[in-house]
Formats: sequence, C-alpha cells, structure tokens
Amino acid sequence: MRKLIEDFRSFDKQEEKDKNVILKWIDTFDDVLTRNNEFAHFTSSAFVVNKNRDKVLFAYHNIYDSWAWPGGHADGETDLLNVALREVQEETGVKNIKPVTNEIFLLDTLPVLGHFKKEKYIPAHTHLSVAYLIEADENEPLTIKEDENSGVQWVLIDKVVKKSTELHMKPVYEKAIKKLSQKIY
Repeated sequence: MRKLIEDFRSFDKQEEKDKNVILKWIDTFDDVLTRNNEFAHFTSSAFVVNKNRDKVLFAYHNIYDSWAWPGGHADGETDLLNVALREVQEETGVKNIKPVTNEIFLLDTLPVLGHFKKEKYIPAHTHLSVAYLIEADENEPLTIKEDENSGVQWVLIDKVVKKSTELHMKPVYEKAIKKLSQKIY
C-alpha cells in the first residue's frame, strides 16, 4: 500500500501535500484500510468516462445528498483498483468497464461530516481518497443501488462540477477534468 502511494506522481501542490499526509497516516496507524480507524481511512473511487471522454458517470449519493462519482471504502482490501471497479458495478449497474490505466488517477484527503448511516452515527473523519480513471460503455443500462443512491446518469463533462453540490468535491472534479484534458494519466 505504501509503495502504491509513494509511486504516485502528484499533479499539483495539493496532491503532493495530500500524498505526504497519507504516507504519514500509513506510517502512524496500522488500520487505515478499515473503518476501525475513525480518524481517517482509505476509500477508492472512480472517475468514469465514456469512450469519447465527453461524459462522466455520476450517482446521486443519498448520504451526501449530491451527485458524485462512484466509490467506497477499502474495508481491508489492499487492491484499491479492484475496490473502485467493484463500486462502479455495484452503484451504477454497468458491467463493461475497464481501467484507462492501472495507476492512481487522483489522490486526495477529503473531509466527511458526521452523519447517520443505517441508524448509526458516524463521526466526522477524513477519507484517504484514491481514485482511478475508468472507461465504461455509456449505452449499457444503468441501475440504482437503492440502499446508497437514488439516481445514476451520464453527465456532460462540462456540467460535472456544477452538478455536484458538495463544495469540497468541486476542486477534485475540476482537477480530474484538467488532467483528462491534458492526458495526464
């Protein structure tokens, strides 16, 4: 896990700083791959694009009350690409997916506000977010995962930032679009 993060090539100063913070978390805690660490733990998400790279697949996440990329907790799994691929399939229903690259696309530390999930209170914490660039077939039928989201749709890439209502995610999506346009992946 540490090697995966060490080998990541930061896109900007934000990613470089977050990379260093994530490496410190890995060195400090032995449980950052599980939700047992209530301060910070790994998640893996996917910036899912169509073949033409002009649309992004979003799900309406009920907990965050926002359109966002598919993703989830590592829950002990060290293969974060596999986590991202599984989450895309579970949350959107698409099956014909493939990584554009096996390398990490985005690296961020993301704040999570305290919230209730299945009638249990989850305190505020940080997601050590690893995201991958995934390509999917935009013609496949989409399905909702009712216990997590209430909508799934392809969004024109120039509407992605506006579609999200999570203010802290807007710069993440802007960075993803910029990296995609510069073919930095």
